[in-house]
Amino acid sequence: MAKKDELTVLIADDHPLVREALHRALDVEEDMKVVAEASDGEEAVKLASELKPDVVVMDIVMPKVNGIEATRKIKEIAPDTAILILTAYDDEEYVLGLLDAGAAGYLLKSARGRDLVGAIRAIRAGESVLHPNIIARLLKRATVTAVKENKTQGLLSERESEVLRLVALGMSNKEVAEELFLSQRTVKAHLTNVFNKLNVASRSEAIVKGLQWGLVTLENTEDKLRG
Repeated sequence: MAKKDELTVLIADDHPLVREALHRALDVEEDMKVVAEASDGEEAVKLASELKPDVVVMDIVMPKVNGIEATRKIKEIAPDTAILILTAYDDEEYVLGLLDAGAAGYLLKSARGRDLVGAIRAIRAGESVLHPNIIARLLKRATVTAVKENKTQGLLSERESEVLRLVALGMSNKEVAEELFLSQRTVKAHLTNVFNKLNVASRSEAIVKGLQWGLVTLENTEDKLRG
């Protein structure tokens, strides 16, 4: 049983040695608990549905159901669960596809254990684990439909929208706080409200959904940059 303040983690990878190494890297952290391991995508979906972990560390190439499809299914079943992808590929189009599926971010398999721990904490703290180049690509390819604009009109407060736009520029919570003359605690509270209203579990998902729903556009972020 996880303690109240512990981050619960599900590891999904088809290689036992990889799962063991990841489990070992997280086990030494006092604020984290690995609640289960999955050896394929189908099992990952089942366990995530049952356990509702805070974070799933997900491999991509797995039997039965691949990591991308498993990510989509988990986000439908457990939207509050954030998914951190572990991949050997860093092609931008590939990563953008992962984000469209609902991933909160990604790490290359060459990353060290401390990088994984840091990424998990960053996701739950509302920080980004995406390279700025990826965010820029997301902005450039964003398209908005009138239906989505109508659906989301007034969904976020003016301040929440402003915070989301700054986050989409790649700013950290600290940078957003300095830009808006707010405390970091207040920025985090606004981000939590954004996450709840968009039904997402991470900063990256909020950016993607904000782009998809027209809450963040290339035009309004460029205006902010010029300002």
